[in-house]
Amino acid sequence: MQRLGEWFELIKNEFENVAQDNAIWKAQRDEYEAQMAQQITELGMIRKTLYELEGTHAKVRQEYEAEIARLRRELETRGPPGNGPAPNSPPHLPAPGGQERDGGPGYPSLPGPPLNGGEPGASRSPYPLAPIPRPASTSIDRKESRSVAPPGSPPPHLSDLDPDNVSRELKKEGSDWFAIWSQTTKKVLDVSLVHSLVHDTVVCCVKFSHDGKWLATGCNRTAQIYDTKTGAKTCVLLDESATRTGDLYIRSICFSPDGKYLATGAEDRQIRAQRIRHLLQGHMQEIYSLDFSRDGRFLVSGSGDKSARVWDIEKGQCVFDLRIEDFIHNEQGPIDAGITSVALSPDGKLVAAGSLDTMVRVWNVQTGHQVERLKGHKDSVYSVAFSPDGKCLVSGSLDRTLRVWDLSQTKRALDSLPPGSKEPVEKGLGTCASTLNGHKDYVLSVAISPDGQWVVSGSKDRSIQFWNIHSGQAQFMLQGHKNSVISIDLARSGGLLASGSGDCHARIWSYGPV
Repeated sequence: MQRLGEWFELIKNEFENVAQDNAIWKAQRDEYEAQMAQQITELGMIRKTLYELEGTHAKVRQEYEAEIARLRRELETRGPPGNGPAPNSPPHLPAPGGQERDGGPGYPSLPGPPLNGGEPGASRSPYPLAPIPRPASTSIDRKESRSVAPPGSPPPHLSDLDPDNVSRELKKEGSDWFAIWSQTTKKVLDVSLVHSLVHDTVVCCVKFSHDGKWLATGCNRTAQIYDTKTGAKTCVLLDESATRTGDLYIRSICFSPDGKYLATGAEDRQIRAQRIRHLLQGHMQEIYSLDFSRDGRFLVSGSGDKSARVWDIEKGQCVFDLRIEDFIHNEQGPIDAGITSVALSPDGKLVAAGSLDTMVRVWNVQTGHQVERLKGHKDSVYSVAFSPDGKCLVSGSLDRTLRVWDLSQTKRALDSLPPGSKEPVEKGLGTCASTLNGHKDYVLSVAISPDGQWVVSGSKDRSIQFWNIHSGQAQFMLQGHKNSVISIDLARSGGLLASGSGDCHARIWSYGPV
């Protein structure tokens, strides 16, 4: 019995110890639960504060966008008369090494302003982009485009029309695009969207193959090739040997006439002929434009170093270095004459170049002599294109206009020379045939249809316009991109238009007789 009593005593003591431990654990649990309840309350307060901040931010952002829209309308109302230079014209090429010039952030790879597009915090783009991208056919766009012309005044430009007030016969709408035809000219062309091609970055350039079966696009570091019939991406080209640090935008792209080669010009001053057969080196600044000769033997390149070079594709060598020697001066000194765009005439005898100093220059490829210095634009020229017969040249400028130049006398004088002649051709035979007004912002790209009847332009105002080359009248305006239309191209096989934009999309459109 004594032994049993000891066991009971031990069990009692163990029970009391367990009870004490249990009480301690319970107290700790109650303390933890109280702390958790306090933290949950604090989280609720933080969440409430975040909701309030988000609401305040949305309100401020809405007020900011409304103020920007109001200021834009006010600026458009005050816009300069006639063909005056566009407001806020960009500085010329930034200084080497990305140093700041004209108070802007250095970005050494662009003919023009290092402007960002889109909302605050958007990735940096090498092209002037529309400041606030939004769907092309929103009520804001339509309100901005309303214009009431006083009696007796000229008919408004297509970009001034309100889509809501255009008659059904002169308007066509898709899911995210629309077209408006001019009411002063006969409607003879129709247009439709075929494919919308999504990219990871800004689409800097677009180019069809000569048979129209393929479309090449240039972006940051890569070039893509698409099947124009299906819209399928068939190839992505990337130079693995190129440095992987920083941006490397492909500014220009071009198929050889036989479709075997694709040449790309990039910010590292090198031309690549994929799949890299030749690496053409020699330019001292970025390459902005490329064009193949019709026989595929030569490639011409334009660079910010004020030169256009003609390359022998088989040998991979530069055979002609065409340099701008005549510079324009103003109160601050010489104006930068970096070349932004080049084009070869269909017969391969002439090279045209647009430059930052507002000039369009034309050289005789056989002699290297400059035969034309076409003056008329009031701001940098961003794009040039020859007509199929080589008698006309079209240029697009940051002054928001296009100009059609008559080179028929220049071509006649060149054709009259004996084959292989090195005699200089008389200068100054080219004249301005017409000036096309209608865009609200920079004209960034131009092209001429294969039949020579239509001029097409892409602009920072997000629109594409078709113009009759003979009358200078706009046929229709196309709105679909949500940011600047940086590059356009027309298929030489006819009927297809490609556009590349700061909205990271390339689009393929079909056009033809009504």
